[in-house]
Amino acid sequence: MTTPDPGTSARRDPAATAPEDAILQVRDLDAGYGDLQILSGVDLDVGTEEYVTIVGPNGAGKSTLMKSVFGLTTYMGGTITFRGKPIHELAPERIVHEGISYVPQSDNVFGELTVRENLEMGAYVLDEVPESRIEAIYDRFPVLRDRSDQKAGTMSGGQRQMVAMGRALMLDPELLLLDEPSAGLAPDLVADMFDRIDRINDDGTAVLMVEQNAKQALRRCDRGYVLTQGENGYVDTGDRLLADEEVRREFLGG
Repeated sequence: MTTPDPGTSARRDPAATAPEDAILQVRDLDAGYGDLQILSGVDLDVGTEEYVTIVGPNGAGKSTLMKSVFGLTTYMGGTITFRGKPIHELAPERIVHEGISYVPQSDNVFGELTVRENLEMGAYVLDEVPESRIEAIYDRFPVLRDRSDQKAGTMSGGQRQMVAMGRALMLDPELLLLDEPSAGLAPDLVADMFDRIDRINDDGTAVLMVEQNAKQALRRCDRGYVLTQGENGYVDTGDRLLADEEVRREFLGG
């Protein structure tokens, strides 16, 4: 990506940066929980093999948007399409079949199951779990091979996050949804986690991520969305968002 001049303004119009090869398209989405509406008219796109980050202040609706893509909120209006197919009224178990996997922020492993059993749960929709998929995850996260028989609940935070991501990758999804992957990790593990996400994206999996570590995430992603009070604020390349004085002042701590 080309680094913009410091004065470059980030864009407020999501359509202005929409990729031509978008696999995920969110249009005018209204969603929330029960009768409580959180999102209002939100637009979002993720292109083929693209890395997109959603940032914004607490309570802006970032995780709600992520969960809405995976069918975990109350749909109130608008559309969500994946590969041109509407998915906004599908249940999560149906959305998995479409090629989307989701790693929640917390409670994202089965603590009483071993690492291998957790990975097998990621392929529960298959009649038989291919050994090649287990080996592919072990190759990506070698520490999991060494701890294959260890219960996931006894592992460190960083190792549990690897288990959760490995399980989500068992079906080789086209789009991986990550909700706050660095949350709860020791500072020296955060960069390593982002490096792993970079490699997942480099290998061809599109990534849509909500992240509290906004500056770090925007430095690495292709495009970023800033949400404010459940609505689109800014959208542009990660570099342009980082360079925009207003975005830095209002959302990135200067």
